[in-house]
Amino acid sequence: MGTDQQLFEELNKLRGSATVIVGVGNTLKGDDAAGPIVCQQLGGKVRAELIDAGTVPENYIQTIIKKSPRNLLIIDAVDFGARPGTINIFRPEQLKSTAFSTHTLSPRLFVDMVCKDIDADVYFVGIQPAQTQLGESQSTQVNQAIQSLVRVLTEIFPLSE
Repeated sequence: MGTDQQLFEELNKLRGSATVIVGVGNTLKGDDAAGPIVCQQLGGKVRAELIDAGTVPENYIQTIIKKSPRNLLIIDAVDFGARPGTINIFRPEQLKSTAFSTHTLSPRLFVDMVCKDIDADVYFVGIQPAQTQLGESQSTQVNQAIQSLVRVLTEIFPLSE
């Protein structure tokens, strides 16, 4: 996904519906912090529910189920073989059942566990990392991708509408 406009067009269908945004990632590992940083930057700026799940999204399964959103948007740094900072949106059926991200529970298993109890449309927003080593800082490319995603989500889920 190359531009803010393409990202906007893909996610704009979520506008006006109950949405939970879950940021997944480790803030100590450079670009892996993308999901939590997006949630931090969206705080107080969007109507959607925000959950910074850190490295343990499975701890928030019941919280998500209780909120019973129409849409679930999961944001994580994901190595899908693209240029660093590239954003791609995956549907659950595109997620591998084995490791796809840098975290313990596979995204597909996480989504399956949530969706067995609620009927939500799930969108997995992956940001291609450049570096995920412990103690690394965030790359310029991923920082730009985060800013782009924050702009788009702020427009799609404005506080007042």
